[in-house]
Amino acid sequence: MQSDFSVSRIVPDILSEIAEIERECFSTPWSAEALSILTVEPNVGFYIACDGRAVGYIGMQTVLDEGQITDIAVIPSYRRRGIARNLLAALIEYARANAINVLFLEVRESNLPALSLYRDTFSFEIVGVRKGFYTRPREDAYNMRLLLSDTASCGDGIPHSS
Repeated sequence: MQSDFSVSRIVPDILSEIAEIERECFSTPWSAEALSILTVEPNVGFYIACDGRAVGYIGMQTVLDEGQITDIAVIPSYRRRGIARNLLAALIEYARANAINVLFLEVRESNLPALSLYRDTFSFEIVGVRKGFYTRPREDAYNMRLLLSDTASCGDGIPHSS
């Protein structure tokens, strides 16, 4: 099992491949046009390619010192190889280097592999539930947060210290 992948920044030329990942992974995929937001700062996206094609990606929108992870997606036949872990690690490293103090994401309540990755590997914590957040099928989402500094605002404007 390969665990050392080359992570690259999403650029406009790769958006059609990223959109293909979306179509393979999600019931309501983003279009290449919608994904183009990940190529415009302060937003960012990263991908991993294997066998000559993009097989996984992660995206984040940023406001001030907060990052909202929009999606983490890996083509089903490439899952369980460490791709999502490497993408999330790269994004967290980028966030720390760019003064982003807190990350948020939503995840389906039933997505146990993703929950394990976020909680057990990266120490995200569940901070709320978004009722009916997902459609096709309809499902609640956990809202998760990762504090990257002792002075993160926790999304409520109140500084946090541990």
